Amino acid sequence: MPRRHLHVTGAAEAPLRAALAALRTALDVPPQFPADVLAEAERAAAAPRLPAHDATGVEFFTIDPPTSTDLDQAMHLERRPGGGYRVHYAIADVAAFVTPGGTLDAEAHRRVTTLYFPDEKTPLHPALLSEGAASLLPDQPRPALLWQIDLDADGAITATDVRRALVRSRAKLDYEGVQRQIDAGTAPESLALLRDIGTLREQQEVARGGISLNVPEQEIVEHDHRYDLTYRAPLPADGWNAQISLLTGIAGAQLMLAYGTGILRTLPSAPDGAVARLRRSAKALHIDWPHHVPYAAVVRSLDPREPNHAAFLQECTTLLRGAGYTVFTGHAEPQLAAHAAVAAPYTHCTAPLRRLVDRYAGELCLAAVAGQDPPDWVAAALGGLPKEMAAGTSRANTVERECVDIVEAALLKDRVGEVFEATVVDVKEQQPAVGTVHLTDPAVVARIEGGDRPLPLGERLRVRLTQADPGTTKILFAPA
Repeated sequence: MPRRHLHVTGAAEAPLRAALAALRTALDVPPQFPADVLAEAERAAAAPRLPAHDATGVEFFTIDPPTSTDLDQAMHLERRPGGGYRVHYAIADVAAFVTPGGTLDAEAHRRVTTLYFPDEKTPLHPALLSEGAASLLPDQPRPALLWQIDLDADGAITATDVRRALVRSRAKLDYEGVQRQIDAGTAPESLALLRDIGTLREQQEVARGGISLNVPEQEIVEHDHRYDLTYRAPLPADGWNAQISLLTGIAGAQLMLAYGTGILRTLPSAPDGAVARLRRSAKALHIDWPHHVPYAAVVRSLDPREPNHAAFLQECTTLLRGAGYTVFTGHAEPQLAAHAAVAAPYTHCTAPLRRLVDRYAGELCLAAVAGQDPPDWVAAALGGLPKEMAAGTSRANTVERECVDIVEAALLKDRVGEVFEATVVDVKEQQPAVGTVHLTDPAVVARIEGGDRPLPLGERLRVRLTQADPGTTKILFAPA
């Protein structure tokens, strides 16, 4: 499920900061790193384990939000002389800095994932590493796991290799800038190929029956010293970039399955009841969904800039619940090997600076290519990773959900009593006067209750804000 990124600057007034601090306490979010962890990070940053293979001559680039400094991935794209494409994808080599069994390793297992709050983030690794020595920052030689994935003219995988290498990114790009360059025809060939390869991989996704949800992100923007929530519809470049990461996760899963040992990111197919409920939401939101048309085809036809389409895309995320991690060893393929949204076996291996499991997945892929046993520290930890990741992911999801509520309440706290235009996107079956409304301006999705008649699912409705308190982390509307 796509993360909803929220950023607050001047809007981070005292009530909001207090509510976010209380949330961190309630969720037992780790505070600052202990002194011994920071000391080990300093030593590791000064003397990482460097690989023998030098790939600094490859002109890599990164694509991330403008303010990001924890850069996991860098890419270089090219055409193959005999036809097709070659993807070079460099992934930060966290294992070059983290010693198994050390204090850094133990702290990473305690944190599991980087947590993103509107006012700050709680990183998986100390910033000295995650935003410094291990990050694929431009013009800095860095140890990396270097993937080489060959594709045919249709974008299908024909060969995969991964090895440790020293790399050097040449440019830190952002999505808007990438989109402008590609649209204007001014992008260098390696960047211009992102559209070609990304589009081919999207077509491969369609053929598999997979789906990527282009759910609009909520953003906080300033207007005349006042802060409002708006929606940002993903750009095509967002999707093309995501396809390179998905490609690598699919290639990694293929390596693991052939090797006989691995950890997959899995998702069962949605139950019939969930799909039936989504069909009702589509009807209510005036989304055309003929019975013979697959769910994935409907989603691909939507425009996230349209309010009813955006509301339906948000509802679609309910079908992605139930994802987990599945370990297999001894060539015994797991009963559930595929990820339903990817429509293929898939593994998390491209974000080791921000997600614990990716460091282990990378080592398993290296071992698979080399035809060697995995390192002892990987084999020893493998069985416990699904439970660790489940707990860490649950906390990250809670942080995301609660932060949205807190920010919405903080930005609307002085507007209690005002009336807004909204769309009813959900109604409780047992309580038809209770449900969820989707506001276009400001960009808010919130609970509604208090009326004396059933809510008109899928219809426009004037609603009055009755509660907005950052301390309670909730906002509430009632029919106007």
